[in-house]
Amino acid sequence: MAWTQHLRIKNQWVKEFLAEFLGTFVLMLFGDGNVAQSVLSREAYGDFLSINLGWWVAVTMGIYASAGISGGHINPAVSLALAVVGKFSWKKLPVYVLAQFIGAFAASACLYGVYLDALNAFDGGNRMVLGVNASAMIWATYPQEYLTLQGGLGDQILGTALLMLSVLAITDKRNNGAPAGMVAIMVGLSVLGIGLSFGSNCGYAINPARDFPPRLFTYCAGWGTEVWTPRGMHWWFVPIVGPCIGAIGGALLYILCVEAHHTPEHEMPITDQEENISADIIMKRRDEDSNSL
Repeated sequence: MAWTQHLRIKNQWVKEFLAEFLGTFVLMLFGDGNVAQSVLSREAYGDFLSINLGWWVAVTMGIYASAGISGGHINPAVSLALAVVGKFSWKKLPVYVLAQFIGAFAASACLYGVYLDALNAFDGGNRMVLGVNASAMIWATYPQEYLTLQGGLGDQILGTALLMLSVLAITDKRNNGAPAGMVAIMVGLSVLGIGLSFGSNCGYAINPARDFPPRLFTYCAGWGTEVWTPRGMHWWFVPIVGPCIGAIGGALLYILCVEAHHTPEHEMPITDQEENISADIIMKRRDEDSNSL
């Protein structure tokens, strides 16, 4: 449309900031929205399975919304790990993280507004972190009573390592990676698998932007300081530190076990080189076609 030309931004960094903001905003609206529906209806309109399926949709749509411009990181731990292994610019890292955090906070505020009446009906206006009428877990993750800080940290490290390993495998064109248009769906599917396998301990945040900005929002919106220290446990840092360590570990594991051992193109037979070049051309054309839609 002609009028959109007046809105066009040419600065690549600004475009990537906006894409990461939008992708994370979409991620959190779909993800926390389906949790809100389940919690506030006391599981009349959702359960553990529906929540995991909802996060699959959330991740998929968030990546689709942003991947053509920014790569669709929508996760500070992913951005950090890619920078550590040389696949992303360190200079852009703060830009991406800021966009992801703002997007998650904005989504949290929107979700609160949409479900405000349901929240008041649920708890009578008495916002609780723990207990029968607890609702803080709609926005952020909290540990089960049995879970220690060490156990939670290990949970987040392992879960995010699986996510990062899966991302690199899915996008590795030399290891039977997914077609460009299917990457978002497959990354979302890996999140579904992590949720179904490791969701019970503490809600598989595996993304600092999925946890810290919404937690900050609940603190500002009336849930109090207990959002930082449930049961006296300084839990808030676990979904930040754990995913960052896990993402770096998962990236290094994939590179050491698979990616580092691909045959360099200059050592490949001529026919294999031609096939590889042809495949790259096809993938680029697919990317161009998808970006033009």
